[in-house]
Amino acid sequence: LWKMSSSLMPLLPLLLNTAVGSKLCPSSCLCYESSDLVDCGSGGLVRVPPGVPHGTWLLDLSGNKLTVIHSRSFLGLWSLKILRMSNNSITTLEPQFLEKLDLSFNQLRWLRQDFSQSLSSLLELRLDHNLLEHLGPGSLGDLENLRKLDLSSNQIGAIDVRAFAGLSRLSFLSLEANRLNVLEDGLLSRQQRLEVLLLSHNNISVIQTEALAPLWRLTLLGLRGNQLDHIRFKTFLQLQTTSTELQMSLNPWSCDCELERVFNKIRHVRHLQVGDYSEIICHAPAQQAGSCLAALHGRLCVAETASVLVITITVTLAVIGALVKAEHKQKSKQAASDAESER
Repeated sequence: LWKMSSSLMPLLPLLLNTAVGSKLCPSSCLCYESSDLVDCGSGGLVRVPPGVPHGTWLLDLSGNKLTVIHSRSFLGLWSLKILRMSNNSITTLEPQFLEKLDLSFNQLRWLRQDFSQSLSSLLELRLDHNLLEHLGPGSLGDLENLRKLDLSSNQIGAIDVRAFAGLSRLSFLSLEANRLNVLEDGLLSRQQRLEVLLLSHNNISVIQTEALAPLWRLTLLGLRGNQLDHIRFKTFLQLQTTSTELQMSLNPWSCDCELERVFNKIRHVRHLQVGDYSEIICHAPAQQAGSCLAALHGRLCVAETASVLVITITVTLAVIGALVKAEHKQKSKQAASDAESER
């Protein structure tokens, strides 16, 4: 037995490595074997550490100094489903086979055309707090199973009308705190399952008539903090949903009879609720600035009607005065003419 044991001694390290290979862990990480979670967060890493256990399904690399992520960095991690890489300095990422990908708080300025090529299984993608300026037609095209997309707090000023064409299962989309000016017709044409659309704190001044029409399941539309001064009732009437809450405060509303009528109509549509109606503040005209639209209910159209009536009466009196004056002048001329004839 001793001889047999002696002969096995040189092979012991190899046997041990084989037996506990799945339990090896990079020195800069914490590996939770019972749940196959590997935490490499806030370790000052400049690259993905080698030796991550092959059975890992969640890898946390948040709060490091990563800049470029190559697909070969995760070779052999076939079970990896959730990858967290927020709070790094990532500028380039090659696609992976994942279900959840967190790239928030990085320095991404653009997405490669093949960014989503190997991400067809992805359910959740966080790209918030980056430096993205534009979304092209192809970079998100393969995310056919994506449910949640967070693009908030970037610098996005333009989105190709085909950018979301492949995201037919999307239920949550946040574009808050960007630089959008217009919500275009056709941009959300494939998002029939979208439930939450957050567009607050952009520069949106125009919502095109058919932009919201495809959103049959929308329950929340956030439009706070944009540049809306007027809206069209027809635009919101296109929302054929069961129940939708609209958030529309913190815009520079121009409070006149037309705006009052639009909001009255919206509030009388059974499936639409303006959740922050009491917080809608007038910015113009000067006499209404600072007033709450709800507090002016009924007065704007009355004031406009009164103004129209005053103008109408003034014009009518002016016309009558002109006619009387003209008639008087005509009579004076006729009298002068008659007197001349008599002489």
